[in-house]
Parts: sequence; structure tokens; C-alpha cells
Amino acid sequence: MVTDIAAAAECYFVQFPGHLASGILLASLASSARQATVGRLSIMAGRSSQVGNMIPEPGHQVGGFGTMKIAFLVTRADPVGGAQIHVRDLALAVRSKGHLPTVITSGTGAFIDDLRAHQAPVIVLKHLSAPISAIQDLRAFREVRATLRKLGPDLVATHSSKAGILGRLAGRTLGIPVVFTAHGWAFTPGIAPSRAAVYRGIERLAAPLSSKIITVSEFDRQLALKAGITSGDRLVTVYNGIPDVPLDRRADPGRNPVRLVMVARFEAQKDHPTLLHALAGLRDEPWELDLIGDGPLRGDMELLAKNLEIDTRVRFLGQRRDVDQCLAQAQISLLVSNWEGFPLTVLEAMRAGLPVVASAVAGIGEAVRDQESGYLIPRGDAALVRERIGRLLMSAPLRIEMGARGRAIWEQHFTLDEMVNRTLSVYREVIGPTSRRVDQDTRLASRLPA
Repeated sequence: MVTDIAAAAECYFVQFPGHLASGILLASLASSARQATVGRLSIMAGRSSQVGNMIPEPGHQVGGFGTMKIAFLVTRADPVGGAQIHVRDLALAVRSKGHLPTVITSGTGAFIDDLRAHQAPVIVLKHLSAPISAIQDLRAFREVRATLRKLGPDLVATHSSKAGILGRLAGRTLGIPVVFTAHGWAFTPGIAPSRAAVYRGIERLAAPLSSKIITVSEFDRQLALKAGITSGDRLVTVYNGIPDVPLDRRADPGRNPVRLVMVARFEAQKDHPTLLHALAGLRDEPWELDLIGDGPLRGDMELLAKNLEIDTRVRFLGQRRDVDQCLAQAQISLLVSNWEGFPLTVLEAMRAGLPVVASAVAGIGEAVRDQESGYLIPRGDAALVRERIGRLLMSAPLRIEMGARGRAIWEQHFTLDEMVNRTLSVYREVIGPTSRRVDQDTRLASRLPA
């Protein structure tokens, strides 16, 4: 299998000369994985200390109803986004159910601080980073592999693109099953076609290394099938879920004057310009806007708000750790985007009881029901964004009704318990037959000469 990946990577390198870094990365890592696979023969021949890391601890049952030792791998701890929040909540939840999670990441910040505050095991790597760099990524692969070999988990759960590639390669060479969770695909509609083609190719190469791939929306599952990433039996949809908040963190959407809120980084993925242009046409209505998040385009958006003469009504709040409190003070939630996966900010707004106006991209329509719990807007349609926000500004009863319906939908489909239970079901399905295969490898090792 690894030899096939190496050959495919070299072919991919030739076909896409404009993306040399991606080809070099795949070829280098596949070569390392091939060497590591050969090394497993030595492990099985008598290096029991390494084999022992692949065997369940005494009294530790995998498959069935036993405790699972799970390594969660996510590329960066900063900035904190949907993948980090997902991993944090999932790791703490599975631990509360008696499992043994360890989070592996790089960087610093609130993500690691939160985990350590809850006494959850965290391993911080030195070389793992988001930008593609063949030499750096080869070092990161070796670091990830060494960490997993020492940790000896029953399963590796990878999140985010770089961790997804490296974790799958490392897991395969160690005989540890891997589940990759795709928090949106890098070839989703809205991504530049040339870039999308590159990432489709990378994901096709990496998919065979996954026992299962979890998509966080049915849209993303169907997108992967259409792109030929893998077969349908290896793809499963598990919607994102989030924990509830106290009653004092619920919003009052009927209150006036109306405060609008959008939680989003200032980067190309988010479409702040369309939102600001839409609001410029609502100067005569009473509203204020809170923009929560940071990013490279923040300065440009501050200048745009000034040029549109709405800067006195827009607050740029930066990165916040009290988003739930900010939502509780709002009456309408917004998410205007160019592309998405299945954004947690929409679920957070629904949990708070807010109506949502959002772009109709990716899986958002599986959470927000148009005309029922909010409004869905075609990408880039500033006129319709303006009309829908205006409609909500003028009707407190409509805001209350839509907010209540959104809260009910969240309670039914998008709670943390629902996500955790479905995710653990996938993990158990993967670990069951794989654990028997590892046991067979161990018995074979005992029959080989030392």
C-alpha cells in the first residue's frame, strides 16, 4: 500500500508542476512510511518494547464495550477554530465516559490551556505546522510517528489537513487504525479551481490510509464521493455537536435596539465585504454590529466600514473567549462566507436561541432551515443579505419565532452527547476487527526467530 502511495505521489508531482511542494511532501513522507513499514519486520522479530506499545494494556479491552486509548491529532493549537473546539470537547467528553484520550498538537494558546485546566493529557510537538514544507513536514512525520509509537493508542483520530495526512501515514506504518475527521474539504465550492485540484489529489492518495473518514455534514460526504476520494462504506457523516449553556447565556432575540453578531476570522474564507455593503443600505434602521475574530484582513474591513460610513456602528472585538456571552447579548446571528464546512458558530447561535442569516454554502443548510430558523443566502448576494436582515430588524416576533425553532433543532440534532455517541460508535467499529489483526501480528512475532 505505501509503495503504491509513493508511486502515485511521484506521478502527481509530474502532473502538477505548479504545486511542487505538495508533490515533494507526499513523495518524501511516503518514502519514510515505506522505510517504517520495513522496520516493522524487525519489531515483530523480537523488539518487544515497541510491539508492546501496540498491545492493549492489562485489563484494557478494545472493541466491544472496553476502554479505548485514543490519540487525537490536530495540526495547530492556534488560532482556535472549529477543529480545535471540536477536539477539545470530544476529548473531554470521551474521558468522562471512561476512555483514555491524549491530544497531540503544536503551538500554544487557549486550546492547550483549556485541556490542561481539565487535566487532559496533551503532547505538544515541535515540528508540526500548517504551511507545506517538505523538510519540515518530514521531520513532523517522524515526530508524530515516534510519539504514537511511544503512546501506543488503540486508535488515532486525526483532525485538520496536515495532521490528517501525517497521522494517517504514521498510523499505517505502526499498524494503528486511523479515523480522519474532515472539517470541510479544501476542494469545496468556493475554493480556487487550481488549489481544489491539488487537494483532491492529496485526499485521494491519503484516503486508503484511513479505516474510516468522518465528514461533519452530508454535503461533505457527497462531495467526497463525487470527487472519488474513497468508497461510500468508508465515509460516515457525524454532525458537529456542542454542549449546552446556562439559562443566562440564552439570548433575547425580541429585544430592541437590535445587536447583530458575526463570529468569523478575517480571511478569504469569510465574506465580510458582502455583509458590510449590505448593512450600508440599512443606515436608516437601528442596529449595531459586533464582529468577533481576528485575522490578516481585519485592517481592510475596518477601512471598508469607515469608507461605507458605518464604522461608528460596527465594533471589531477581536478574538474572544466569551463568545457565548457575546451571543447572549445579540438578537441576530450572521455568517456570510465564501465557503465552509459545518461551522460551530451557527450551532452556537442556534443554541443561544438566535435567528441565523447565513450563506448557503456547504453543510450550513443542514442546520439552518431557510424561512424557518433563519435565512440562507446565495454566496455573494449583498442585496438579499440586506433584505433578510431588514426583515428581521423590523419584526421582533419573527426573530423570537425563528430563534426558538433554531434552539429546538439544536436540541434534537446537534448536542454534544449526540456527536460523542455517534463518534464513539465509529471508533468501536474501526477498533474491533483491527485489534484482532494486531493480536495476530503479535502471535506471528512470537514465532519468528529473535
